Amino acid sequence: MSGNLRFVLGDQLTRDLSALADIDPARDAVLMVEVEAEGRAVPHHRQKIAFLLSAMRHFAEALRAEGIRVDYVRLDDPDNTQDFTGELARAVARHGPKRVIVTEPGEWRVEEMMRGWAQSLPVPLEIRADDRFFCSRADFTALVRARKTGRMEFFYREMRRRTGYLMDGDTPVGGQWNFDPDNRKALPRGTRVPERRRFPPDAITREVLALTASRFGTHFGDLEPFGWAVTRADALLALDDFIAVGLPRFGDYQDAMRAGEDFLFHSLISPYLNCGLLTAREACDRAVEALGDGAAPINAVEGFIRQILGWREFVRGIYWAEMPGYAGGNHLNATRPLPALYWTGDTPMRCMAECIGTTRRHAYAHHIQRLMVTGNFALLAGIEPAQIEAWYLAVYADAYEWVELPNVHGMVMHADGGRLGSKPYAASGAYIHRMSDYCTGCSYDPKVKLGPGACPFNYLYWNFLIENAAVLSPNPRMAMPYRTLARMPAAQRAEIVQAARVFLDGLPTDWG
Repeated sequence: MSGNLRFVLGDQLTRDLSALADIDPARDAVLMVEVEAEGRAVPHHRQKIAFLLSAMRHFAEALRAEGIRVDYVRLDDPDNTQDFTGELARAVARHGPKRVIVTEPGEWRVEEMMRGWAQSLPVPLEIRADDRFFCSRADFTALVRARKTGRMEFFYREMRRRTGYLMDGDTPVGGQWNFDPDNRKALPRGTRVPERRRFPPDAITREVLALTASRFGTHFGDLEPFGWAVTRADALLALDDFIAVGLPRFGDYQDAMRAGEDFLFHSLISPYLNCGLLTAREACDRAVEALGDGAAPINAVEGFIRQILGWREFVRGIYWAEMPGYAGGNHLNATRPLPALYWTGDTPMRCMAECIGTTRRHAYAHHIQRLMVTGNFALLAGIEPAQIEAWYLAVYADAYEWVELPNVHGMVMHADGGRLGSKPYAASGAYIHRMSDYCTGCSYDPKVKLGPGACPFNYLYWNFLIENAAVLSPNPRMAMPYRTLARMPAAQRAEIVQAARVFLDGLPTDWG
């Protein structure tokens, strides 16, 4: 071989990936590998494993259709060493390339692995920047130095100015930067929810589903129904579907929840963005076009742009700027083990059962389900951050450590001491009752604070404030609930603590 070997990872399925940018089909080869080590390092949802394996195989076929030579190692290849390092070494021995070219990975662990390759390979290793993001790692570091990353909102405004999205010169379109106050409506009874486009498995996907069932049968999650797009063409159709039927009402109801409706008006494109089948820029461009065409209102488009240009870019920047130390924080000293209900969904709390059921069926739940139901419960229960972080990383098709860790460690668990959120996202049962219909038919009553039938979120909320008063009460944004707590009689506070202790101590942690 007279050319280069270009190693493409499973979350880098983008044709204009930096590692592929100057490929010479006549001389170069692309290496792609399916390795069990990556499926075992985290016990991923079976649907996520199948989604990525199928997307990888389809991407390899698309490259071959261009005349590019692809060295593809399958999971069930008897010679597969089942890890990145072993397969790269074997490929270098097979091809004898001048050098190996890779794009920087999305995970600290894999970057450390790559640094090891630079020392162990007999040929040079070139690691290129991942330019699929609006803000490079170097750019974010510069913004940190310029003190423009203290809060996501200020970073987001800087990115709006840089990209020009939703800007009229120096002024934000619509006269304000953030329309979040307009995006907190509960879904009115009788609101028709659109049927979302899903993609029946083709022959490649069916083969992968069978392989996943046989190799990862003990992992969490249902394999079917499987409806994810696994090609770029279908991912673009999924984006079309969101722009047409989801985006117009996404803004109003992005925080809403309804039992039995797993998708509502959400985009469903985060798995495609995070594995590379779609790019962030084309998603934002389509949303801005919809605004210009009058097909979607400003609050919907701004809310969608903020999720991508704001939060997605911000959490990636935080991850790379503050790892590896970021993962070790535990600001609230939470130590409770993860309850088994997170895996089984076996709980009389209907909200938790609904959100975990959605997660089991689709390897998906929308951001409010993750933050304000399963996340809120983990926060109030004092679950050890590393355990709930491992759960989120395992169960969602869009979860990669760079995006999962800051969102859970910072936003969900407040374990970073306020780096991402200025206060904990803690709420009682009243929030869930207001934003969903989950409380209807539940074993618990959100209006009952203590005693028989009381919603656990109610007394867990006040117990959380009591347990963390020394840390949280000085926070100005927590002043109102702590004033309310101060007016509670001592006997009531003691009853709250006792109810929380009995409930939490009664949660099984062994799910078999």
